[in-house]
Amino acid sequence: MAELRKVAIVGSARIPFARAYTGYAEEGNLSMLGAALGGLVDKYNLKGEAIGEVMAGAVLSHSRDFNLAREASLDAGLSPRTPGTNVQIACGTSLQAALSLGAKIATGEIDSAIAAGSDTVSDSPVVFGDKFQHRMIELSRARTTGEKFKVFKGFTLGELTPIAPSTQEPRTGLSMGQHCELMARQWGITREEQDALALKSHQNAARAYDEGFHDDLIVPFAGVLKDNNVRADTSLEKMATMKPAFDKSSGKGTLTAANSTPLTDGAASVLLASEEWAKARGLPVLAYLTLGQVAANDFAHGEGLLMAPTIAASEMLRRSNLTFDDIDLFEIHEAFAAQVLATLKAWRDPDYNRNVLGRETPLGEIDPEKINQKGSSLAYGHPFAATGARILGLTAKLLNSTEKQRALISVCTAGGMGVTALVERAA
Repeated sequence: MAELRKVAIVGSARIPFARAYTGYAEEGNLSMLGAALGGLVDKYNLKGEAIGEVMAGAVLSHSRDFNLAREASLDAGLSPRTPGTNVQIACGTSLQAALSLGAKIATGEIDSAIAAGSDTVSDSPVVFGDKFQHRMIELSRARTTGEKFKVFKGFTLGELTPIAPSTQEPRTGLSMGQHCELMARQWGITREEQDALALKSHQNAARAYDEGFHDDLIVPFAGVLKDNNVRADTSLEKMATMKPAFDKSSGKGTLTAANSTPLTDGAASVLLASEEWAKARGLPVLAYLTLGQVAANDFAHGEGLLMAPTIAASEMLRRSNLTFDDIDLFEIHEAFAAQVLATLKAWRDPDYNRNVLGRETPLGEIDPEKINQKGSSLAYGHPFAATGARILGLTAKLLNSTEKQRALISVCTAGGMGVTALVERAA
């Protein structure tokens, strides 16, 4: 078997993230993903280029998005010989895409690839109930006027009541926020701790904008020039005025709109390649995608819906013979401030490490200054499938610009799953 090749992260491009029902209210997954991919094509002179594969996905999608990755690739100006593959693992979609494509590059199946994701809450699919849906199917098959009238026998106006998309977990009936409230109580995470972490995320993100860090990462789209959720002027005092968002009746709710990610629209993409492919085109290598891990837990029976990344990170570090001391930067997706804090607490808890992670010695404490140095999802927002690509692109640039050696990425997802990755700076 041939020796595995290094997987180079050449760079990334994304459109600004916008709070739902604002800047992208008239856009859809295809237009947003096409714009993000188009930005990558322009940035690296890939117009008409045949890429090994584009892998992308969306969590909230219409039936018309069945071939999203392929159609967006064509819209972006890539060669028609570029295949497109749809993938979906909730919030870990585009990071999982990068890991899958990285494996293909490492084994020599392809030389280049783009991992991407897009999501829009503003254009969420709204469907009718099963009864009316079945009537419509029967109507499409009816041939005569009589058969068509027969389809509507017994019809009531109640059948036209639409069913809006739900964030409830099918196995528990609880939303992600409600699950995270349970995690906050289990791990003793206070409202004050959550607000402090959220404030830091906004401050770090605002500073990154002021420094020009995002100037070459973001492609303006539909009149939106920058992420519109970053709040440079927020404060703990303002955050303290927010009411609980998911537990409104018990008097114990700690998750608010201020310390939870908002519903967000957006798309992001990352260009991966072999070193040889990048060198032949005079393209940079910012970092290497070296390892990944996906894990799941029994969240329906108390293990914590958003705690699976603790398992994935532990297994990934075990495989690589690394410890937290070997990691210079941690990029932890901030679905909720409480989820990040619970994750950090679990990694240093002896019982959790022994009983869940199978470790006699805890993974340990992480220096807060190593975590999300440029802010994360609490500030930028979280278009579900796009977040992994945003984080991967940011991480590669951050490693390259700070001359740090190694970063760990952690993304929690719906369904009690987690996706993690190790990224190393190019020498």
